[in-house]
Amino acid sequence: MNDTRDIEALIDLMARLPGLGPRSARRAVLAMLKRREALMAPLAQALATVALKARDCQTCGNIGTQDRCPICADASRATGELCIVETVADLWAMERSRAFKGRYHVLGGTLSAIDSVGPDQLRIPALLDRIPTEGITEVILALNATVEGQTTAHYIADALEPLNLRLTSLAQGVPIGGELDYLDDGTIGAALRARRGV
Repeated sequence: MNDTRDIEALIDLMARLPGLGPRSARRAVLAMLKRREALMAPLAQALATVALKARDCQTCGNIGTQDRCPICADASRATGELCIVETVADLWAMERSRAFKGRYHVLGGTLSAIDSVGPDQLRIPALLDRIPTEGITEVILALNATVEGQTTAHYIADALEPLNLRLTSLAQGVPIGGELDYLDDGTIGAALRARRGV
């Protein structure tokens, strides 16, 4: 009897990934099975390695394999500019644009009264502790143009007002309701270059 439970379990797990449904997951698993040595074995090894080594950067919240991510560890990025983003996916989207040379702070989400997410559930206290110690002169609010993103941006702007920093946000190119992870690199770069005061 042909037992395919392990293969079906793999398909079910793959189908849980963003952007993959059951049909796409089945096609991906079949492609890997056809190329076990060239594709499946290295993928399994990479997954095992990342599962063991991946950790949040203690400074910014990015994901890496050390306590400090390469961006925070890079002395040349200590420009005094700090870009605040909602998620690691947003940080990676900003990095793909290659338009920003400073450092980041990942909040881990947005404020949401409906979901009982307040400042303490996000990395806002860590942000407020971090700014005076790193010589930050400009904070760029690169939050998604959603109601929650804008609410979070206003909260942070109010919290940072006594520090007398230059406070800017992304400008043209980011549509209302748009999310950074879905924008192309050129749009992100243009929005970053055209940022404005808050």
